[in-house]
Amino acid sequence: MLQKTLRSGARLKGLGVVVSVAIAGIALFALTHALKNVDYHEVLGVVRRTSTGLIALAVMFVVASYGSLTFYDLLALRTIGRAKVPYRIAALASFTSYPIAHGVGAVSLVSPVIRYRIYSHHGLGVFDVANICFLTGLTFWLGNLTALGLSLLSDPGAISLLDYLPKPVNQGLAVALLLGVAAFTVWTWLSPRSIGTQRWPVRLPSGPVVLLQIGIGLFDLMAAALAMYVLIPAGMNIDIFRLITVFIAATLLGFASHTPAGIGVFDAALLLGLGGEGKEPLIAALLMFRFLYHLLPFVLALVLFGSVEAWRNLRGKR
Repeated sequence: MLQKTLRSGARLKGLGVVVSVAIAGIALFALTHALKNVDYHEVLGVVRRTSTGLIALAVMFVVASYGSLTFYDLLALRTIGRAKVPYRIAALASFTSYPIAHGVGAVSLVSPVIRYRIYSHHGLGVFDVANICFLTGLTFWLGNLTALGLSLLSDPGAISLLDYLPKPVNQGLAVALLLGVAAFTVWTWLSPRSIGTQRWPVRLPSGPVVLLQIGIGLFDLMAAALAMYVLIPAGMNIDIFRLITVFIAATLLGFASHTPAGIGVFDAALLLGLGGEGKEPLIAALLMFRFLYHLLPFVLALVLFGSVEAWRNLRGKR
């Protein structure tokens, strides 16, 4: 039985690798095609002409997005019964693990290690950290799938350039996503739920907490999408709801590809989904967003995590 389970797990992992490579390969081909005949002098010109006020507004949305991420860990700690861990530790674990893990492109490997290094000093073990990683991932998917369902329901043609599906099919997918999230919420609301084995159970959040997870996930995603939106020149006339829908789809594709920060995949999906005449302004906005939302937090998280580790080692030697 154990060998059969291991073989099934290995097949699923192998299938995941194939899907990730396929997504990355298709995205690379699409991005190469999208970047043909681009005037990079004009791209830099658009960056230079972007007002300081708009960049400051984008920074505010980025800060709001990363601020909401800290509640992913806080809710997870409350769910597993570790309410005594202070918020500042949850915020530290969230802000260091998320940008570094996504920047490296190995979320399932890097994120647990960083969280363990932080939480182990507060009495949490390996299994506690594994539960936290699962629950924070659950918040991410609940928020993203809800947002995708709502946006597709309101504008089913927004991602037609990405999935090539007719509007009725996209509407059907939207209804299926929302029904799935609603069913999970009701299921957890009726009684306490857990998954896993008797030896290693994973406690699921209650129904009210699931609603809170969905709300936090939606806020995080909306703030990130708005950070991108304010950087796009007004002359492009891109509807905000269309941007949010394409942004969600691009985020999920980038996550599924396992490339560092979804590089190539996220960019190709945005350029194709929002494409039109004159790609230079959109590429400029994408570069600025990449710097503010991915590169800058990645560097800050590395510095912060390195400083915490150095301080703890120094204190240990003393």
